[in-house]
Amino acid sequence: MRIFVTGASGFVGGAAAKHFAGQGHDVRAMSRSEKSDATIRALGATPVRCDLEDVTAAHIGDAEAIVHCAAFVEQWGPVEAWRRFNVDGTERMLWESSRAGATRFIHISTESVLWRGQHLRGVDETYPRAPNSPYPYSWTKAWAEELVEEANASDFQTIILRPRFIWGPGDTTLLPTIEHMTKTGQWMWINNGQAKTSTTHIANLVHAIELALTKGVGGEPYFILDDGVRTMKEMISAIAATRGITLPDKSVPSWLADTLAGVMEGVWRTFNLKGEPLTRFGAMIMSRDSVLIDAKARRDMGYAPVISVDEGLRQLRG
Repeated sequence: MRIFVTGASGFVGGAAAKHFAGQGHDVRAMSRSEKSDATIRALGATPVRCDLEDVTAAHIGDAEAIVHCAAFVEQWGPVEAWRRFNVDGTERMLWESSRAGATRFIHISTESVLWRGQHLRGVDETYPRAPNSPYPYSWTKAWAEELVEEANASDFQTIILRPRFIWGPGDTTLLPTIEHMTKTGQWMWINNGQAKTSTTHIANLVHAIELALTKGVGGEPYFILDDGVRTMKEMISAIAATRGITLPDKSVPSWLADTLAGVMEGVWRTFNLKGEPLTRFGAMIMSRDSVLIDAKARRDMGYAPVISVDEGLRQLRG
């Protein structure tokens, strides 16, 4: 199959591009620089020089399927960046992909489309999105989902995949953050890390992407999850331990973290300070339960995890 991937120089897009190239598919990937070109070639894919703001049908060519992983996922930055990449970029990808004649569009989303600051407990895909969320990442990804859903057609089927807490080899966010914060003495739990969470190993997400190339109901979202539920402290401590890191037990209550985050965001924006403050989104995501249900993906797509959490941790230790 001819597959066009966005975000291939990142964690999810890179894993998907490498997998599909290894399976013998013709994989082309959006690339914004010579450095990205080299990264993409190393994955076995062909770089195509464009970005979310200038991509055209000519760049996409005769690709049959699009795997759209690119997004602005930072916790801190100008609000315009989230809108430009997550909303406008997705809209352009949908339009140009359809013009190019692609017949399948797989959009990598997130459970964050549901966040307003509440707990998520026993939630499935019928739970309403949060287009008016106070968190820019959440509302821009929610808007993007709406665009993907509306673009679904008989000759251009769109599938939305929602992983939660993506982890595994190649992670460019969680492990580096753990290592940095531990070395600098900044690591601290919120509510002792007792928030419960579903998780998604990168291999399970790539497996779901592969299923979505031919399965799933067009225009529908699907949670993609590992088996089981763990506390934040259990999961993050286990991941840190694979690098020989023992995290401290220091903790603050969620009300204090939420308050500090709000104050810090205001100060950072008012005085245009460098670096990243503790954000409201960051404080929220570490202290609220996120227990999700993936029965729909199992029913419609035949999804089941291809790797367990225990095996994934063993591989990280290796």
